[in-house]
Amino acid sequence: PQKTSFHRSQTLGYRNGFAFFRLPTVGIGGERLYVNQLSQAELDELSNARPRLTYGPVKRAPPSGFVPAHVAFDKKILKFDAYFREDVPLSAEEHFRIRQVCIYYYLEDDSMCVIEPVVQNSGLPQGKLVRRHRVPKNSHGDPYHWKDLNRGMNITIYGRTYRIVDCDRFTQVFLESQGIEVNPPEEMVFDPYTKLRQMPSRNYVTPSDFDQLKQFLTYDKQVLRFYAMWDDTSNMFGENRPFIIHYYLADDTVEVREVHQQNDGRDPFPALIGRQRLPKTLVDNKKTFPSCVLEISDHEVLEWFTAKDFAVGKPTTLLGRTFFIYDCDEFTRNFYRDKFGITDFQPVEIKKKAPEEVPQVIPPYNGFGFVEDSLQNCFSLFPKPPRKNIIKMLENHLKVLRYQLALESPNPEDRKRRFILSYFLADDMISIYEPQVRNSGIIGGKYLGKTRIAKPGSTPDNPTYYGPSDFTIGSTIEVFGHRFVITDADEHVLNYMESNAESFPAATLQSLRDHFRPRQVAKEAANSDSPVFGTGKPELDELIGQVREELKLHQSFNSKLMREAFCQCDEDGFGILDKARFLALCGSFGVPTNTSLVNKLIDLCSCGKDKINYNDFLRAFTS
Repeated sequence: PQKTSFHRSQTLGYRNGFAFFRLPTVGIGGERLYVNQLSQAELDELSNARPRLTYGPVKRAPPSGFVPAHVAFDKKILKFDAYFREDVPLSAEEHFRIRQVCIYYYLEDDSMCVIEPVVQNSGLPQGKLVRRHRVPKNSHGDPYHWKDLNRGMNITIYGRTYRIVDCDRFTQVFLESQGIEVNPPEEMVFDPYTKLRQMPSRNYVTPSDFDQLKQFLTYDKQVLRFYAMWDDTSNMFGENRPFIIHYYLADDTVEVREVHQQNDGRDPFPALIGRQRLPKTLVDNKKTFPSCVLEISDHEVLEWFTAKDFAVGKPTTLLGRTFFIYDCDEFTRNFYRDKFGITDFQPVEIKKKAPEEVPQVIPPYNGFGFVEDSLQNCFSLFPKPPRKNIIKMLENHLKVLRYQLALESPNPEDRKRRFILSYFLADDMISIYEPQVRNSGIIGGKYLGKTRIAKPGSTPDNPTYYGPSDFTIGSTIEVFGHRFVITDADEHVLNYMESNAESFPAATLQSLRDHFRPRQVAKEAANSDSPVFGTGKPELDELIGQVREELKLHQSFNSKLMREAFCQCDEDGFGILDKARFLALCGSFGVPTNTSLVNKLIDLCSCGKDKINYNDFLRAFTS
């Protein structure tokens, strides 16, 4: 029911004007037709059936005569051109040898032979290399057949490999008639050593009729002089150099001489190019002509330089160097005017090119030495030390500002370490020294040699160094990754800054004044003789004598140990202690401070409020 095509195939046809009927090949609608088709057996029967005539069977043709192979293929030979490579181990001139051979295949008995054409004076046994016989092609003894031979293939005969490159016309036609596709021919390989020994063909050159003797006699001692410049600025350290070009008319030779100037820094060589004939155009034989020779002959040169190749205002290339000719002498002008009719000899003005200004690039600081000292290596081949302020060095000679530092560290042992910073005003350098402390486990001594310390955040190209203006009491300085806190300073620092107050910030000066004010007050109180602090030195001396007499009744005291204990507690070293600490030390040594004489002595040794001068007090305990 899904069928849509119902056409029928044509069964009526015409041939030579007559209508005939033909069986349909397909059914209605192009379907396959299973009737009116011959089976395979019927087709085989029709192919083998012989037509019979009305009057009997057809007479069969007599069989063709038998021709043996040695008759059919008599004198029919297949010829192949081949070669093989032979190693030459005992020769320094050749390492291998190419030998050309002809391989003949006889069709009458399938035999082969290999013949090498004879080459005269080869020194090799040539001729028939393999006699005619059936040549085995494998270890089983199977002989070679003509089906195994073709162009562009290798065959091995008794351990020697032959390369077949071509064949003759008869061989190609025979193989193609037998259904074998013949490969394209290859180029025959020749022996390189044999080609090298072949004699070159003689070239007969007609001698020139130019009379060199007449040229020598006519132009002897006549020289053309040209002034030229060689621009070598394109190369490294190149420059414009003047030269003189001499052209000798007697033998057409050229000489290039250097022009030396005073203090030009060059060795006094007279000539750049010696007198010789210079080639203008060479033969293009770079593969055969050696790159280094003693001289060039006429066989390698197509054209030599002559007088017509030189002209004022034009460049000339001599042996790879380009010379610009800008002038010539008077004899040269007359020669060109008479010989070639040239009248334009206007000299060319040579302008020297101004040297290009190369900007100096300062490399980054590498961390060695001072910035100013390392910078001198960029300005001179032999660096000079940077200039020093001699006046400042003379004015501040041996002037040093000393500060006490404490190391800021998370380690508790390092927090107790004290350092002395010395600032040298002569050269603005800093050194740090650590005093030795007994039984501390730390070796004291020089901590930092004299150097300048840059502030944090300053660039290596433009560093900013620490100075006295940055050293305030309680400030922190960073020295090569270590942080220090300034805890104290010498009185000389305050006196120097007060005498040069215009050179330092007010905050730095006020910080030192606030730090030294308690010491100055205590020192003034200790040196004062007013009634507020005592009743006079005679009274103190008398009281010290009474105390000595009273203490003899109790016990003897070691005044040396007492003094060491008082000095150790006195951090400032002014001989003054707090009253509470003073009484505690006296109690530790068993001093009877509750007696009236000792209390009176303590009152006389008082300095201000709650301050005791222990130096006067210890006078009563001397041994």
